[in-house]
Amino acid sequence: MTDGDAKTHLHDSLRWIREAVLTKLDGLSEYDARRPMTLTGTNLLGLVKHLATWEARYFGEVFGRPFPEPLPRWDDEDARRADMWATEHETRADVVDRYRRVWAHSDATITALDLDAPGHVPWWPDSEVTLFTMLVHVLTETCRHAGHADILREQVDGLVGLDGDGLALRQDAAHWAERRATIERAARAADPTAG
Repeated sequence: MTDGDAKTHLHDSLRWIREAVLTKLDGLSEYDARRPMTLTGTNLLGLVKHLATWEARYFGEVFGRPFPEPLPRWDDEDARRADMWATEHETRADVVDRYRRVWAHSDATITALDLDAPGHVPWWPDSEVTLFTMLVHVLTETCRHAGHADILREQVDGLVGLDGDGLALRQDAAHWAERRATIERAARAADPTAG
């Protein structure tokens, strides 16, 4: 595989998973897009906001091509925690549009640079990186958060799948209840001490 093929493959995969993340917001109310679904407050719109912030950094300032809009300081802990949720003053459209603007900026960086182009990540102990390293890192992080989004969306309304088509909606509640009961029986059988 040539460097060009590798770059194209990684970039295409990143483009695909970005869109998959956004499908998790489709059809949700403002509340359901924002509501905290875990003990730590993880929520769907916050995941999008977080991905936008860090992708803007990784394909922006890391390569001396800063994103043209303000970003919270990476070394300010309070500001960093604020990127995981949207305030009532930030609309869903604002967050999604910003993520799409980040994509355009990132895509320009990815297109302009070779895979071995050097970058510097001041918040990493081994701070000297290449575009290849950043492509793999951002793709991995986006996939990780897409998995979080899958689970959160399933908790909101049972919707599962990568294309927003609603796999869970193709089955009735009895189907999913029986599937869950089967899995629960297997878990209990594997651990007879389970309460």
